[in-house]
Amino acid sequence: MEEIKLAIIEDDKIISESVVAYMQAHPAISISCVANSVEGFLEKASSPVSPKIDVLLLDIGLPGMTGIQGLYPIRQKYSELDIIMLTTFEEDDKIFDALCAGACSYISKRTPLAKIREAIFTVHRGGSYMSPSIARKIAERFMPKPNKKETNLSERQMQIVQALVDGLSYKMTADKLGISLDTVRDHIKRIYRTLEVNSKAEVIKKALNGDI
Repeated sequence: MEEIKLAIIEDDKIISESVVAYMQAHPAISISCVANSVEGFLEKASSPVSPKIDVLLLDIGLPGMTGIQGLYPIRQKYSELDIIMLTTFEEDDKIFDALCAGACSYISKRTPLAKIREAIFTVHRGGSYMSPSIARKIAERFMPKPNKKETNLSERQMQIVQALVDGLSYKMTADKLGISLDTVRDHIKRIYRTLEVNSKAEVIKKALNGDI
C-alpha cells in the first residue's frame, strides 16, 4: 500500500489540528512532524533521529522566518521533499517566489480538506497541484497581453491626439482640422473617457508609449 509521511508547519492551532486529524484518518498517510514555525521544524529535523518526510504542508505567514524564507534551509535538510504551500496569500509575487524557491504546489487555505489530501497524493506521485484561483493567476502571467494599440478612438479623434502630441493648442487644432473649438473640446472629453485618463499629458504619454 502507498504510504506517505506527512509533515505540517502551521502556526494556527485550529487549522493545524484539523489538518492533522483529517489527514491521519486516511490509512496511507502518517503524520511525521508538526511544528508551528520553520525554526521549530528545523530543530526537530536536526535532532539525532530526524523524522522521515515525503510531503510537507508549509504555511507562509509564520512567526519568525516566513514559509518562503524557510524553503531554502528546509531544502538543505530534505533535498527530495515535496513541498506544498498552504496559505492565505494569493498575491502573484508570493506565488512565484514560492515556486521559484522550490515549492511544487501552492494551495489556498480556503481549499476543502479533501482537495488538500488529493493534492498530497498528486505531488507524492510526481505531479503538481494548484488551487483553481492560483492556477488562473499563473496562466494569466503567461497569457499573451492584449494589443494595447487597439482603441475605440475614431479617425478624427486620432487626428486630435496627434495634434496634441505635436504641441498644438485646442484653437490651433481646430484651425488645422477645419472644425470648431467646441467640437475639439467635445472630442477631447470623449478621448479622455475612452482612454480612461484625466489630462492632456496622459493622452500624450499613451500616444508616445504606443498605447493608442
